[in-house]
Amino acid sequence: MKSNVIDMAMKFSELIQKLGAAATCNSLAEKPEDDIEITGVAPVESAPTGTLSYIEGGKFAAQVGKTSASALILPQDEALKAQATQRGIAWIAVSDPRLAFAQAIALFYKPFHPDPEIHSTAVIHPSAAVGKEVYIGPHVVIESGVKIGDRACIHANVAIYPDVQIGDRTILHANCTIHERTQIGNDCVIHSGAVIGAEGFGFVATPQSWFKMEQSGCTVLEDGVEVGCNSTIDRPATGETRVGRNTKIDNLVHIAHGCRIGSNCALAGQVGLAGAVKVGNQVLLAGQVGIAPYAQIGDGAIATAKAGIHNDIEAGAIVSGTPAIPHKVFLKAAAIYSRLPELYQTLKQLQRQLESKD
Repeated sequence: MKSNVIDMAMKFSELIQKLGAAATCNSLAEKPEDDIEITGVAPVESAPTGTLSYIEGGKFAAQVGKTSASALILPQDEALKAQATQRGIAWIAVSDPRLAFAQAIALFYKPFHPDPEIHSTAVIHPSAAVGKEVYIGPHVVIESGVKIGDRACIHANVAIYPDVQIGDRTILHANCTIHERTQIGNDCVIHSGAVIGAEGFGFVATPQSWFKMEQSGCTVLEDGVEVGCNSTIDRPATGETRVGRNTKIDNLVHIAHGCRIGSNCALAGQVGLAGAVKVGNQVLLAGQVGIAPYAQIGDGAIATAKAGIHNDIEAGAIVSGTPAIPHKVFLKAAAIYSRLPELYQTLKQLQRQLESKD
């Protein structure tokens, strides 16, 4: 098994080279005699000596004066640079500190990834096609007609139904379930407890009860899609449910039958999409956003937390509230909301004054 923690340290100058960032740095990072050793990364508020951390912007300036980190990644902010230098902290300044810090984490930490192996307890149908250098863990069940790409990683207790396709280097974490005819592209990650391609919620009302509409379609995840723990993406009665390339889906998200989500979107925890919703490219849906059936969300739109979307949203729009309205209007309404008791009392006084004049 491969360890996920890299036992290593590196000089700060080496770290800068590995990051390859177009950056400025202070003299503490330039002089060979002052070149410090970095042993890992840590959050700025609790970073021990010898570690690297980052400051995202001026509102976190107070942390520069408190942190025990030996080195910081800073924004291009002269005040922060001067403050760090005064404290004897080595720094580099970049245009996107958060991105540079993410790249630094990758130098010191690698996610757990087992060596290629097919565990003796795995149950694999003879018709399944398994690629090269694949890991298949304990008690995995792979049904007929399944195709698994090269260097895929399938952790313990995963169940894969018939005729599923899984691309190269895709990772299925423990206890997720992939239903029949699902297609998962290359470099995808499906986290524990997620269910991909299960039956959509299809029932037709009759005078007596409900008639079950069989869900004969499929679910397609394009390359680079990540799905969080306990999220569900359903297949439709006909056609497909599709999630576009590099879209990232958080934990506890529900995507109903027949939805189409574009590329490079981000869906935060507890987002819920009803049937046949269409989401464009680079859309951001914050936590607990709910979208009604057949709504269409334009490219680049943003829905803030708990927004309830009942109608189409144009490209680039930012919406808030339930029902969702333009964010700027929502902010004005929210400011008035806290004053409603006061305004109500004023209204009652005006009514009494008018009544007394009568």
